[in-house]
Amino acid sequence: MSETARPAIVLVRPQLGENIGKAARAMLNFGLTEMRLVAQRDVWPNPSAGPAAAGADIVLDQAKVFDTTAQAVADCQHVYATTVRKRGVTKPVVGADGAAQLIHAEPGRHAILFGPERSGLETEDVALARHILSVPINPEFGSLNLAQAVILVAYEWSRLGRESVTSALVQPTAQEETLPPAAQDELDGLIGHLERLLEPRGYFLPQTRAAATRRTLRSVLTKPGWTHLEVRTLRGILSTLERDRHPKD
Repeated sequence: MSETARPAIVLVRPQLGENIGKAARAMLNFGLTEMRLVAQRDVWPNPSAGPAAAGADIVLDQAKVFDTTAQAVADCQHVYATTVRKRGVTKPVVGADGAAQLIHAEPGRHAILFGPERSGLETEDVALARHILSVPINPEFGSLNLAQAVILVAYEWSRLGRESVTSALVQPTAQEETLPPAAQDELDGLIGHLERLLEPRGYFLPQTRAAATRRTLRSVLTKPGWTHLEVRTLRGILSTLERDRHPKD
């Protein structure tokens, strides 16, 4: 199985080394090894993570640390935000099984965001995602810890992978070749480019609504799943529009 078929598990602002270790243990049980940490509260490497990982040292040793969520998912074409609340951001919602199906079916890199133990993901984190990942837990007692949330998602990914191997034994049919979606950093470049054009024209006024307007704009642009070629074409259009054009003498 290629590494791009294995989603990166992104822990955003995790608070305890023990919880990072337990998440690593949950990951490795189902064959996931790529952990990314965003602005963890305590020093890294954390001495409390190793014992809690119970032997999943390969996950901890290879974990990468980032300052921001955007940096952590910059190379990913598909980002899923685990949350029970949409937080004012309109995104397609999938369950753990639906996310697993997309990961196995869609080319490109996939990342799954998990928020801090106490508060969950912030709106700005969710806005980076293409999909919201939510599981139907008891509405009267929604109390999954970080490792439990990771193991739910990892299990579904592993289960669907085993089923995919079985299905691959059937003679495949010809499919039209499609380009993979653009990576997150390319999409961020497009959004930033468009914002720079709109800012001087007062599009984000009044200032009190600017943040909400930017989130809505990002939501609109993340839905289509632009390919690298499409993003490059759109950037070319925007560059043409912003270029100073002086009439020739």
